[in-house]
Amino acid sequence: MSGLQVQAEERAGTQPGGTGGSGSRLSVRPAILSVRGLTYGFSRAEPLFAGLDFDVREGEFVSFVMPSGMGKTTLFRLLAGLLAPQAGTIAVGEERAAAAEASRLGHIGYMPQRDSLLPWRTVLDNAALGLELRGTPKREARRRALELLPVFGLEGTERKHPHELSGGMRQRVSFLRATLGGGKLLLLDEPFSALDAMTRAGMQEWLLQIWERHRKTILFITHDVDEALLLSDRVLAASVSPVSAFSEIAVDLPRPRDYSAVLEERFIRMKRELLRLLGREMHGLGGDRR
Repeated sequence: MSGLQVQAEERAGTQPGGTGGSGSRLSVRPAILSVRGLTYGFSRAEPLFAGLDFDVREGEFVSFVMPSGMGKTTLFRLLAGLLAPQAGTIAVGEERAAAAEASRLGHIGYMPQRDSLLPWRTVLDNAALGLELRGTPKREARRRALELLPVFGLEGTERKHPHELSGGMRQRVSFLRATLGGGKLLLLDEPFSALDAMTRAGMQEWLLQIWERHRKTILFITHDVDEALLLSDRVLAASVSPVSAFSEIAVDLPRPRDYSAVLEERFIRMKRELLRLLGREMHGLGGDRR
């Protein structure tokens, strides 16, 4: 195993104040998500996941990188409680076994690939929707959403409708809705994949700033290795189906970060290793992938 593949057990003993990267600071925090023996597939003869175990600690930013068709979105639907495992358990916080699925559903923020904003609702009402679905009175939900609009770069847009916003602004509204509607854990499924390159880079830096401020636990799906390494504390990768284990890269870049981090030597070193784990090659700084 390479030095960049760091198993959670190896980092669990690191004490606060050590010399490691962000992973060493997070290793002393409790697990907010524990997955044990997860097995699921649309065909039992060809499962997507087989006996999969992994943990996520409170306050971590963890990205999942796998080739298309290996079940990344299905994994998030399982974690959110929208699908039930065929075997194994998924526990959030102190949840255990039978109660876990029911308590996850509606209490984990889930942001799909498309913003899925309701076109007849204003920005404010779209942002408040998650709270309303959890039983918060509409007036209180709108008040809480309105308070956060400036934080999410949406000040002055509360009366606008989705068709009046750019793609990046729509994604901000969607992220605010997921943040308000979920608990401490947010699942972001390729949220920037439909954006152009310049807007995407800006949204990545924006997400870094928002995460630094709120420090919610984020699980992030992406096909972009630069995006995964720039944003994350850890990257979990798999290239063989069914997925029974993840290869892990601990991202030891200091925080706060900005997009210039992608030019650092250790970033490029981690990128080479991640591409190797995915069965790809990198040529030069551009990271051309076969």
